[in-house]
Amino acid sequence: MIRVRKGDSDALEEIFHRHSKLVYSVALRVLQDPRLAEDLLQEIFMQLWHKPINDIKLNGSLPALLAVMTRHRCIDQIRTQKTTVDLESVELASSFNLARNSEDRLLVEKIRSQANSLPSEQRQVLELAFFEGMTHSEIAEKTKLPLGTIKTRIRSAIQRLTKEVAG
Repeated sequence: MIRVRKGDSDALEEIFHRHSKLVYSVALRVLQDPRLAEDLLQEIFMQLWHKPINDIKLNGSLPALLAVMTRHRCIDQIRTQKTTVDLESVELASSFNLARNSEDRLLVEKIRSQANSLPSEQRQVLELAFFEGMTHSEIAEKTKLPLGTIKTRIRSAIQRLTKEVAG
C-alpha cells in the first residue's frame, strides 16, 4: 500500500492479482449477480488507487479490510437499488375489480332505498334476517309471530325488492 500511495500502478496490479478473487466472491455472494459483482470489483480497486488505505486503517490485514469494504459497498448498492424503483411502473396483482365494486355499491344503495319503502312488518323481518343474521326460527321467537308468517314476509319482501330493483 505504501507503493500504491506513491502512485505505483504495478503495486496496485499486484494487490489486484492477490485479492481480486476475494473481493469478487464477497460481492457475488452478497449481490447474487455476476455483472454487478464485477462492477463492484472495479470500483473497490479504483477506490484503492484514488484513495489508498493508510496504515492506521489497514491495521495489518489487507484481505480482511477489502472484504469488509466490499460487503459495505454491496449493502449500499442494494439499498440504492431498492429506493430507485419507479413506482409508476410497478404493477400490483389484485383480484379487486373496481368497476364491479362500484356496481355492487350502487345496487346495495338501491336495495336499501327500496327496503325503506317496504311495509314495516316486511322491513323488520328482512332486517333481522339479513342485517342481524338471524334465522327464521330466531326471528319468530323474537317477534312472537308464527314461523310461517316470518317466512312469508321475508319471501314477499325479497320478491318485491327484486321486482323494484330489476325494474
